[in-house]
This record gives sequence, C-alpha cells and structure tokens, in this order.
Amino acid sequence: MSNSLLGFLGIVALFALLAIRIPVAFAMFLVGIVGVSILNGFGPAVSLLASESFTLASNQDLVVVPLFILMGNVATQSGMSRSLYDAAYAWIGQVRGGLASATVMGCAGFAALSGSSIATALTIGSVSLKEMARFKYNRRLATGVVAAGGTLGILIPPSTAFVIYAILTQQSIGRLFLAGVLPGLMLTGLFILAITLICWFMPHYGPPGAKTSFREKLLALAGALPILTIVLLTIGGLYVGLFSPIEAAAVGAALAILFGFVLRSLSVEGLVVALRDSLSTTATVMLILISAHILNPFIALTHIPLAVGSFLTSLDIGPYGILLIIILVYIVLGCFLEGFSMLVLTMPVFFPIVMDLGFDPIWYGVILVIVLEMAMISPPVGVNAFMVKSIAKDVPLSEIFIGILPFWGMMILAVIILALFPQIALILPNTMIGS
Repeated sequence: MSNSLLGFLGIVALFALLAIRIPVAFAMFLVGIVGVSILNGFGPAVSLLASESFTLASNQDLVVVPLFILMGNVATQSGMSRSLYDAAYAWIGQVRGGLASATVMGCAGFAALSGSSIATALTIGSVSLKEMARFKYNRRLATGVVAAGGTLGILIPPSTAFVIYAILTQQSIGRLFLAGVLPGLMLTGLFILAITLICWFMPHYGPPGAKTSFREKLLALAGALPILTIVLLTIGGLYVGLFSPIEAAAVGAALAILFGFVLRSLSVEGLVVALRDSLSTTATVMLILISAHILNPFIALTHIPLAVGSFLTSLDIGPYGILLIIILVYIVLGCFLEGFSMLVLTMPVFFPIVMDLGFDPIWYGVILVIVLEMAMISPPVGVNAFMVKSIAKDVPLSEIFIGILPFWGMMILAVIILALFPQIALILPNTMIGS
C-alpha cells in the first residue's frame, strides 16, 4: 500500500469517526497514532506522542488561551456584557432596527473580551433577544443577528482561533491580533449595514425601541466604562507595544476580576464558576492541539499536501483561483464540521499550498477566520445557530438559518474586500510590529 493511499484511507477513517460522533480530539489522535505506527513503527509513534505533548504543554505562547478565556468568563459572571449592550441600546435603540444594531455592537464589544463565538452569542443573545421580542422584532432578524454577531468573537482580538492558527503555523500571535482589528470593525459595520437595508425595505422587521434621554445615555455609557477600560487597555496596550499578547491577557483577566469585586458585581461563587469553566475549555483546547500535532506528522508522511498542491497548481487557474477553491472547500466542510475542528484538520494540507502561492500568512489567517465564522452559521451544523436556538426555544431552526442569510452574504463581501485590499488586514501589524 502506498503512503498516499494510506493517507487517503486515514482521512476517510477520520471523517467516519466524526460521523459517528467521536469527539474530534480522540478521532484525530486515533488516526494519527495508528497511521504513524504503520508508517514508522509503534515506538516512534509513542515517542512522538510524548514529545508533542511536552512541547505543547511547555509552550509559553499558549498561556494567552486560559487567560483570555478567564477574562471572558469573568465578564459574563459579573454582568459586564449586559452593561455593554445597555449602553449600545441607549444610544441607538430608538431608531428603526436599532436594537439589532445594538446587538451587533454589543457582540463586537464582548468579542474583545471573550475570544469565543459561542460565549458571545449566548451572553449577548440572552439579553438582546428578550428586548427585541418585547418590541416585536421579526424573529428571523432577531435570531439571525445574534447568531451572526456572535461569530465576531473569533475575529475581533483576543481570538482563540488566531492563537491556535499561530501555534499551528508558527506565526506571531501579536501580529494576528492586530490584523483582526480593522477587518473585525469592517465586518461589524457590514452587519449593521445589512440590518439598515433590511429595515429600510421591510420596516416591520425592526420597529424603533424606547427613546432615552441624554442623561440616560450618559448613565448607560458610564455603566459600560469598566468593560470599555479593559478593552482599551488590553488591545490598546498591545497596539502601542506596551504589552505582549501574554501580558495583555494577564492584565485583562486581572482587571476583569478587580472591577468585578470593586463594583460588587462578581461574587466568590461567580469567580469559582468562571475558573471552572475556563479550566474545562482550556483542557479541551489543549487536547485538540495535542491530537492535531499527532495527526499532522502522519499527514505529512503520506505526502498528501504535496499531492493536493500539485493537483491544484495543475489546474492553471492562478493563485486566487486556487484560493477560491480552498475557501469553497471550507464552506462545504462548514456544513458538517464546526470551525475549530476544520482549522486543526485542514491546516497541514492547505497551509503549505497557500505559502507556495506567495500569500501573506497573516492575511490568509484573517481570511480563514472569516470563513470559519461562516461555517459557524452554516446549515446543517451551524453551532451558533444551535446556541441561539437554545435561548429562543420557540423559533424554528429553519427560521434562524433564513435570518442568518443576509449576514452570511456580508461575510462573503468581507472576504472579497480583503482579497482586493489586503492592507486592511496588514496595515496595523506591519506598522506597529513589522514583518
């Protein structure tokens, strides 16, 4: 049996294991360890497991993962996310579609703390969906905007997806974080544009909310000052070079806890819950990463990346044509896999091809994360759609997916804009950190 055939059978076995709902970490581990054992022997496979586990566990860059996760969990437990939504609601909620736009803004702000799409959708959705229902917003628009807005959690830094991409591709976490800022703001603006257009043509979809006085606006903004301060200090400190990503994560987590206790919005029990949830999420991320580092050598030994690269380049459709095919593959995979799984599964195959085409790895990382966002709201899996369904139990899943469509289209537009103007993603990392 040739190595390439063995690799193909390994990939088929991997998807078969995922189809019967074996957790992605265990599926990758099993295929990787068995594949390396067949090619190099059981002894080298066990040695690979030991060395990769130790290398990842001692990787200092990964410290940002539990710290940013903790920051987001503490913000959730202390109610900071509610104050952020309230501030956006007070300022723009009274215009047509304003509650939906406030939801997007709340998602964008909370994304700068959580780094998680699911956490963003659940946290902001639990607040905003009730308000939009109270003002009789169309259910498609209300649920669609929460599901789509939640995806900003993995684009606007700090982003767990950027950290994992950096580890898998040996890129700078700081540069990736800075690269996500302007595209994240751009996508936020495109989502608000979609809401404005929907409510322009169908006014009944987004009736105006309650009017607020200027004093109420200022009070709401003052209530959001703690979370805004944390975002400005962590991301701003990273931008001006005051903090490294690890230091920014530590400062953000410490400030979230400090503000929570000083403002008496965080209890000891709430902190314990945040710590427990952060530990569980971090363990899951580490297990998937270790499994990916077992699977990747097996994929490399089978020469599948070279075979796929040779096939794509033989099509003679140019670098952007090949990039389009890769994006289409991700969109199809997104119908069956969640974004994080796709990231670790496909990186050893597609990343070498992208580098051979001469694309900037930081720019490609931003493009990839937006495509992963699309996967998180694509049927039939659409993890974020199911999270919204868990809050809006009376809304059929089909209605949620219909409501997502305009925002999915805006994500495609964002990818096109970034392909035409890559400096949108590269100007901050190139000017603040350099190549």
